[in-house]
Amino acid sequence: MFLPHCLVLLSLITTTFSINPGVKVELTEKGLEYGRQLAIASIQQKLKSIKVPDMSGKERISPIGKVQYSLTNMHIVNAGLPKSAVDLVPGTGVRLSITNAFITMNGRWRVKYLRIIKDSGSFDLSVNGLSISTSIAISSDETGRPMVSSVNCAANVGEVTIKFHGGASWLYNLFRKYIEKALRGAMEKQICPLVTDAVSDLNIRLKTLNVLAKVDEYAEIEYSMVSSPTISNSAIVLNLKGEFYNIGKHQEPPFSATTFSMQSQTNNMLSVGISAFTANSAAFVYNAAGMLSLYITDDMIPKSSLFHLNTKSFSVFIPQLEKQFPNMTMKLLVKTVKNPVITFEPDNATIQALCSVTAYAIQPNATLSPLFVLNLESSVSARVFVSGMKLAGEITLNDFKYHLFDLQVKSLDNIFQMVLKVVILPKLNGEVSLFSFLTLHLLLSSIGKQECF
Repeated sequence: MFLPHCLVLLSLITTTFSINPGVKVELTEKGLEYGRQLAIASIQQKLKSIKVPDMSGKERISPIGKVQYSLTNMHIVNAGLPKSAVDLVPGTGVRLSITNAFITMNGRWRVKYLRIIKDSGSFDLSVNGLSISTSIAISSDETGRPMVSSVNCAANVGEVTIKFHGGASWLYNLFRKYIEKALRGAMEKQICPLVTDAVSDLNIRLKTLNVLAKVDEYAEIEYSMVSSPTISNSAIVLNLKGEFYNIGKHQEPPFSATTFSMQSQTNNMLSVGISAFTANSAAFVYNAAGMLSLYITDDMIPKSSLFHLNTKSFSVFIPQLEKQFPNMTMKLLVKTVKNPVITFEPDNATIQALCSVTAYAIQPNATLSPLFVLNLESSVSARVFVSGMKLAGEITLNDFKYHLFDLQVKSLDNIFQMVLKVVILPKLNGEVSLFSFLTLHLLLSSIGKQECF
């Protein structure tokens, strides 16, 4: 199939009206090279299926007069496409050019002349210098899947050489040129339709592509096309929806995708740009699923720490805790109060979150007694980068503010900064790396070779 693995990226989108993309994928000429190899394999296989119909004719040849001839049982033995190239056609798609191709075939021949003399045998035919050029238009169908079609196809059969076996050698030369001309015309008529079929066959597979992928038990991501790709001299840019949804419930978030741009990376085979909309849609989904919460227990705190999650440590800040709940281990529940807000800047992302922190004392019978509720406003910076061949993420704390109800406290700055840095941030670092990896993996999972990234 033509470009099945790289063009499959075009399937990353459902047709929606006036929707800005959440994800952009840029496929350069370097990226198309992999598709070219697959295209050549497909077209080569198609050429081997050329069916040359039986041919017959009459020619007046001096000095023997009228000669009747027929060629039957012709079939392709081999086809080779040793030289090819693929180029971008701005506004349309790609152009595939094949030169110096060859085809070999064989069959049976028969002649009759002077009314009563007959002769027959077999023949081998070789075509050299075959050239094929076709433009392949790329667009999206009504479901947001990619659609391709062949346009402006041209084929030219170069040198045709036929070698006869059996019969009289003087007879071969008398009608060779007539047969070579007839075969050249018959083959040229079939090549472009076969190329068109090879391209059209891809649409059958493209229509089966999923435009919705499961991320985990809570979320799925839609990567249908919101518009036909933008094609320039240097790259194909795919505009993808890139929106997260709760499994089985496609509730739109209270915000929409805005326009964004990505810097062209023509030295790369493939570049992917993810907008803040995609990240915020993921936050919306996981918050709705109740997944943006975390229990913090004392075993998460380093043993060397001066503070631990127990009423004795917290009595320094809230004296009444030790009196009411002496020598009890504590547990903290951190959860978002509303959807986190993620903004992107060059080489950096900022995450602002409003969370509640509920503290519990763990009774001897394992029941939890609520102690206090704290509202926490935090801002962190996230940086996603490639380390070796792996995608990684790193989060650092910018600022946080808190407000504690009902209790008088001296200062919880130190202990909550410690909890944020030692427990929550490492947890978020892992989640950022996982989120980044899953998003890119789902977008690129249809590519046969991850080296394209």
